[in-house]
Amino acid sequence: MQVHYAEGKGEAARAALHAFLDALPGWPGFLGAELLLSSAQPELTLVASRWAGEVPPLPVPDGVRAWVFQVQASR
Repeated sequence: MQVHYAEGKGEAARAALHAFLDALPGWPGFLGAELLLSSAQPELTLVASRWAGEVPPLPVPDGVRAWVFQVQASR
């Protein structure tokens, strides 16, 4: 399994990441995702998604940074 994180700052990024989250279920291998906010970092919005196999080439919104991680262990 792989995990994809997409991160953006500001209200425009929050709206774009919400739309990004809504589009993820249409991609092959999608297992689930969350839109994350933190009161400790109110400008930051994060989408964490889980994928069976490799993450497809997702079109992240402009101004959003993204990373793919390979799950090494889980409980």
